Amino acid sequence: MTQPAPKNRPAPSTALITGASSGIGEQIAMALAARGSHLILVARSEGPLNALADTLRARHGVQVHVLPQDPTRPHAAHDLLKRTQALNLNVDILVNNAGFADYGEFSELDVQKQLDMIQVNITALTELTHAYLGGMRARGRGRVLNIASTAAFLPGPLMAVYYATKAYVLSFSEALHEELRGTGVSVTAACPGPVETGFQAAANMGGSRLLRDRLTRAAILPAREVAAQAVTAMLRGEAVHVIGTVNRLQTLLPRLLPRRVLPPLIRRIQGR
Repeated sequence: MTQPAPKNRPAPSTALITGASSGIGEQIAMALAARGSHLILVARSEGPLNALADTLRARHGVQVHVLPQDPTRPHAAHDLLKRTQALNLNVDILVNNAGFADYGEFSELDVQKQLDMIQVNITALTELTHAYLGGMRARGRGRVLNIASTAAFLPGPLMAVYYATKAYVLSFSEALHEELRGTGVSVTAACPGPVETGFQAAANMGGSRLLRDRLTRAAILPAREVAAQAVTAMLRGEAVHVIGTVNRLQTLLPRLLPRRVLPPLIRRIQGR
């Protein structure tokens, strides 16, 4: 059983992580548990969440709550808030990691999948942030970590909706970071490029030139490294943190090239 924190130290924080069953979310859960944070793990798949929770409890002695949920369901964030309130849990760290992509020409893709992507990548993220930000401000401390992407800096032919959703996450995070200045609460947008997870396979990107390009392959980072950098940036209170040297160079393209050049360039890079 977890021992109470000594009186001369603050109580351990409680972090809610969406998309925690694998990839970056799983690694963020591991990184925060290693720092002593109690966890609320959220994802669709209950089995992997329970397995991760058992590991983290045994390894770090932290409290872990498992709350399976489908983020494509409308108002899922409101239901999640009610469940955490029923458990009498204050969320000090919110990690909006859940998200997915789809590859292909927009007019040929399944429109419901594109709308589900907007629901998960934008709507649920926005609702969750609103749900827990008020409590953080009232307590005078808190952190929100939004997993954006280097895609946020560019237009994205062949992944048009995904790139657009990440542009929203970046802009939203930067705006909130400024609104919260001086409150003890901060919002960080972490922007990785391609990561060693099942993300690309789930997005049907197997034929994309992007994943065969030598420079891109060199920039692919393990999920553990991405999670470590994202958590560090969040705890420092950074507004935006682009992960990886090559990825930082990529985000400079909109400053170096005329806007009209970018869409055909990205389409060529991402083409089959």
